[in-house]
Amino acid sequence: MRARASQINGCAYCVETHTADALKAGDSQRRLFLLPVWRETGLFTARERAALELTEAVTRLSEGRVTDETWAQAARQFEETELAELVWLITTINAWNRVNVAAHVWPVN
Repeated sequence: MRARASQINGCAYCVETHTADALKAGDSQRRLFLLPVWRETGLFTARERAALELTEAVTRLSEGRVTDETWAQAARQFEETELAELVWLITTINAWNRVNVAAHVWPVN
């Protein structure tokens, strides 16, 4: 979720950081390469797809509200506490993306 929100927000520092973290945690390069087009692949579980959909909706609030369908889909995949934690995670990474982009924090070359 962090990497996807960071991609949308154009935060190079966070994209680099969170994709490296995902690789260290055992995620595959293939999944990370295809993250921007996750809807077009079968590489993500229903739970991951619901989290990605919610991540994109919350990240793009200026384009419209989180739909009832998106929320319901996430609620089917996550317990109430998990869903609250997911919303906080999405909110937090969006805040950090905005700080880093505004401050021109870029990856080291």
